[in-house]
Amino acid sequence: MSAAFQHISAVLVDYFDALYFCDVEKLQRVFHPKAIYATADESPLLHRTMQEYVPVVAARQSPASRGEPRRDHIDAIDLAGENTAVARVRCSIGTRDFVDILTLVRTEGGWRIIAKIFQIIERET
Repeated sequence: MSAAFQHISAVLVDYFDALYFCDVEKLQRVFHPKAIYATADESPLLHRTMQEYVPVVAARQSPASRGEPRRDHIDAIDLAGENTAVARVRCSIGTRDFVDILTLVRTEGGWRIIAKIFQIIERET
């Protein structure tokens, strides 16, 4: 595995941990400050900046505190070049499964998520 894949994989593991534990400090480390968060599954289209998204996660009861099983997986990482990559990942929160398309950029020597576009899949309880 190349160094880029190892570094991106580590960012994605931190991303999953941030969501599972609602760890906003870790969330802010994995996302670029100018990142966008969006889904077309909400009406109207849901689009948030990091300043809008971080408080949502901070106010959420974490899946960890509810004893939810971890359901996160990296489906693919595609390097577009030395400084750009796309990852397709899956995770679950409550009764929802998510397919996240994450665009990552390498700036100042580190990989960070610059865009999160996601699909919501309601899971039957």
